[in-house]
Amino acid sequence: MPLLRIPYTDPLPLPKIIPHSASTASGAIAALVEFLTAASSTTTTSPTSTPASTASSPAGFRSSSTLFPHHVASLNSSTQDTPGHRGTEPKKPKTVLLTGAGVSVASGLADYRGPNGTYTLNRTYRPIYYNEFCESHEFRKRYFARSFLGWTNLHKARPNGAHYAVRRLHELGLVEKCVTQNVDSFHPAAHPALPTIELHGYLRALVCLTCRTEYPRSEFQSQLARLNPAWAAFLDEILATGALDTEHPDERRKKGLKTNPDGDVDIPDAPYTTFRYPACPTCLEKPGRRANDAQVEVKTDSDGAWTTGSNGGVLKPAVVMFGESIPVATKTAAEEAIDEADRVLVIGSSLATYSAWRLVKRAKENRMPIGILNLGGVRGEEAFFADVSPENTGRMAVRCSESAEKMLPLVVKALEGYKR
Repeated sequence: MPLLRIPYTDPLPLPKIIPHSASTASGAIAALVEFLTAASSTTTTSPTSTPASTASSPAGFRSSSTLFPHHVASLNSSTQDTPGHRGTEPKKPKTVLLTGAGVSVASGLADYRGPNGTYTLNRTYRPIYYNEFCESHEFRKRYFARSFLGWTNLHKARPNGAHYAVRRLHELGLVEKCVTQNVDSFHPAAHPALPTIELHGYLRALVCLTCRTEYPRSEFQSQLARLNPAWAAFLDEILATGALDTEHPDERRKKGLKTNPDGDVDIPDAPYTTFRYPACPTCLEKPGRRANDAQVEVKTDSDGAWTTGSNGGVLKPAVVMFGESIPVATKTAAEEAIDEADRVLVIGSSLATYSAWRLVKRAKENRMPIGILNLGGVRGEEAFFADVSPENTGRMAVRCSESAEKMLPLVVKALEGYKR
């Protein structure tokens, strides 16, 4: 098997909080506000100028004039030259967000990693690799059987307060793009106006490996239930036990289930070989040709399930599987999002996946300020913050170990108070 990039699984050291005041919730909020509002161009003011905002601060905060004397003005949509001001108008900083599974925990989805960055669910788990999925009918049966059961939780889950806080940050003009590792589609659902690059694809659709046509997962799920009535009945039984009502691994194991990091459900000794899945309807209706001009053949049984003897028409989740390359267009868009920004804020990610880590590395090489809001350790963070000045209070770097769902709405509330 060729060498493949897989998630970094070594234990990660606990974070060094930056600035030190960010070790408290109020200090973390203050540092994040300063990081997000740091003006991207120099503004000179006369000694007699007054603070841009005198709004009262949330409990536990000092006034905006003492916390953010150089940054609060950047929240205003226009700043005229007045007797108290001269020079250039401060520009709102262009922040790009890089989010991970920690953002979706409050939606009921597990992040699969503990504070040391190691898998907390089924440590012996080995995912199905892209080449295995493409080449093996039996591997596809196993994958679709388990994802048929695992889809239920994702389908009923919804965006949480962190996602809607991201939307508000965009409305305030502080965040221009979002790059997410998550495949749950919560970001585009919560903030459709904010450009979102789904680095690892999305589970809301399947894509044909032959013709590249996409199909909604909800329809595919119904087809799987029709082709596999015994499995559909088994899913109903699992739902009745409440085993899928929790993402807690111990609670699921008590009911005979194990959940894995790609969202499937592992049933010990399950008859995966009996599972059936549909063929691509486009390839069935009008088979195309391959690059070498060979005719595509798609064969199905009497119920419409894909059968051996076919050489195309295989549907695959529209996610980037282990061992699969990120599409060039997606990779380029993510790199451009970093290059066009002034700063990057990582939220809810340990950067264990190389595709995400390399984007922050790129930001560091671009000498951009880096912020990280993540519970527990982050891969390579000591290098990202190695040269941060001890005088930094959040403008040039911030590292908080807090919950995104708890922290981001409070940051938004503080920002809205200063804007008023």
